[in-house]
Amino acid sequence: MKPETIIKAEAKNLGFSLTGITSTDTPDHFGVFEAWLASGYHADMKYLSRHDTVTKRKQPKELMSDCKSIICLAFPYPNANELVVNDSKPTGRIAAYSWLPDYHYTIPILINELIIRIENNLGRKIDYKAFTDSAPILERDIAQRAGLGWIGKNSCLIHPDHGSFFLLAEVFTDIELENDQPFLADRCGSCTRCLEACPTHCILPNRTIDANRCISYLTIENKGPIPRDLRKYTGNWVFGCDICQMVCPWNRIRGGNTDYQVLPSTEMQQPLHDTIDELSLSDVDFNGRFADTPILRLKRKGYIRNIATSLGNAKSEEAVPALINSLMVDNEPLIRGASAWALGQIGGKKARLALQDRLVQESDGSVREEIHLALGQMNDTLTLE
Repeated sequence: MKPETIIKAEAKNLGFSLTGITSTDTPDHFGVFEAWLASGYHADMKYLSRHDTVTKRKQPKELMSDCKSIICLAFPYPNANELVVNDSKPTGRIAAYSWLPDYHYTIPILINELIIRIENNLGRKIDYKAFTDSAPILERDIAQRAGLGWIGKNSCLIHPDHGSFFLLAEVFTDIELENDQPFLADRCGSCTRCLEACPTHCILPNRTIDANRCISYLTIENKGPIPRDLRKYTGNWVFGCDICQMVCPWNRIRGGNTDYQVLPSTEMQQPLHDTIDELSLSDVDFNGRFADTPILRLKRKGYIRNIATSLGNAKSEEAVPALINSLMVDNEPLIRGASAWALGQIGGKKARLALQDRLVQESDGSVREEIHLALGQMNDTLTLE
């Protein structure tokens, strides 16, 4: 049996929905990536523009000098359209890939097992390096060249049978393998649903994303306050965003992903979180609850910032006492500022009095500014009424 056939069969047995093989040549759309960087669309993700990482994205072989072939893998995660939302109370939504345990830990376990199986079948040790969102690689570009799908208008890699709800991984190996044919067809056609559905209009015409406006960036990578002009568009997303994938016809006509797996001794995350209760999480509570999940990377202050913002967007009057508590006692200026904004959005006498009381004792300039703006918002609302 050909080694390529063995590799694909073993990968499928381990839960990978797609496998393809390609070369270490420069990715076809590297020029698009360079232009994206030059335009500042990578926001504050400065590591993307470092010379050494740009070089490795241009020349994948820089990551492994004796690499002869790249095995590209796609690991499925739940289709966000499967979630039934209950609007009876304020809830925060997390991106579907984070429903499963952190892929940075689970996928490498599967790849290690894949390598063992390949070596057993080939009867020899192989030299390899494995990556999953852990090295400077233009993953979607390389995966398209390996035949795993096309890069859609929403910038996601899409497969006609599996949609786009999957994570990518790469195995650089010293095995000389036959390359798969690239996926050249553009199945997006004239559809523009993703562009129309994006609340912040961050999707660019050349199938890239302006990270400065992307909800996923704003709620995860962004370490400071969410820009005021964009907060209302984040809705109830508290970790990432799936909107542009949810509206994609290729994620709807095939139904939900049913072939994703949860590894033994792990369990799925709750995709909806009671946002009012979340405001009271301590550092210890947060670290314990979200250990081994992607959400841990946010740290408590980023997560609670997002929770407070979502409550402001929901204009949830029942959240006012919890938001007042965060405004008054939380040690993090980022959280106090987000709580002040949320109280300004909700309004009411209790919120106003709390903001005025906190203003007297608040020493952080950024929080004082948020309080002034929140009180101004409430004054404007009163004037309109």
